[in-house]
Amino acid sequence: MSASHPRPPVDILVRRLDPGLPLPAYAHPGDAGADLRTTVDADLAPGERAVLPTGVAIALPDGYAAFVHPRSGLAARCGVALVNAPGTVDAGYRGEIKVIVVNLDPRERVGFRRGDRIAQLVVQQVEKARFHEVAELPGSARADGGFGSTGGHAAVSMPAAGQVFTSAPDREGQ
Repeated sequence: MSASHPRPPVDILVRRLDPGLPLPAYAHPGDAGADLRTTVDADLAPGERAVLPTGVAIALPDGYAAFVHPRSGLAARCGVALVNAPGTVDAGYRGEIKVIVVNLDPRERVGFRRGDRIAQLVVQQVEKARFHEVAELPGSARADGGFGSTGGHAAVSMPAAGQVFTSAPDREGQ
């Protein structure tokens, strides 16, 4: 549809599990993600993670899914990331939406207070796929190149399959 005739919004049924907090809402016109808030206080030391409840459960129509995305401000200011970003809320799920946060700051604690905006929920239409096993896949320009195969970064090499990624120097490099 054109900009002059935007698609109508999708109706999402919401069960408020915590009556003291607002429903998910968009902060600005045109925002893709509706803010999710935590129902609890949590303090995380560097490297710690927590599962934060949001106080809402939703019913999505068939053909839709909701994706829990990080908030860029929390990432930039506090080093907060979501462990499984984006988290997927399937159309059939009716439980409380919970957000797994991690404090990636190497030195500072991060605190969350009840009602803080911790993530954003993006609702999208999704396609169902049928999977067909074949002996060979059709060719493509990219073929099986992945994990940086197009270049553009100064990384020297990628670990082999099953090899552990590490940023710590080995014993000889210390």
